[in-house]
Amino acid sequence: METVDTVVWALWAMLPAYIPNNAAVLAGGGRPIDSGRTWGGRRILGDGKTWRGTLIGTAAGTLLALGLTQSAPAVGAALGTDLPTFPLRAGLGLAFGAMLGDIGASFLKRRTGRERGAAFPGLDQLDFVVGALLCGFVAAPSWFTATFTLPVLVVVLVATPVLHVVTNGIAYLLGLKNEPW
Repeated sequence: METVDTVVWALWAMLPAYIPNNAAVLAGGGRPIDSGRTWGGRRILGDGKTWRGTLIGTAAGTLLALGLTQSAPAVGAALGTDLPTFPLRAGLGLAFGAMLGDIGASFLKRRTGRERGAAFPGLDQLDFVVGALLCGFVAAPSWFTATFTLPVLVVVLVATPVLHVVTNGIAYLLGLKNEPW
């Protein structure tokens, strides 16, 4: 696989994981997963992690995976490259894993005394990637190992933090986020 093809493949393969947290924010509000409970004097997760957001985010990523599967042949032909398709289990695993990764990061932030929205470099950019990759592997191991080869994983781990910083900066400048990270 050529370098450009690898980058396109990697980004396409991660789209079902890139979308859920954005969809969760747009869903907005709802009952916090931790129901306001604390541990060690700090919220377990905080108000930003809700059941509604988790459900909407997971559904959005899974539906996107199904749509990508349908459009992969035409888009791949237009781009002159092959694109991965997503069995339902893979799409669900990537989407739900992205949400779990972000929830896990919130837990770690609260344990380290960081408030909602506080920066945690590295974790903020890769939390959902780790969750998505782990759940994607558990949900569809054969698909995962065929899709996420070592070069593809390298692209994902290098490109995602850059994309995260750029898209969050744009959202901040447009007034869609309260902080640029």
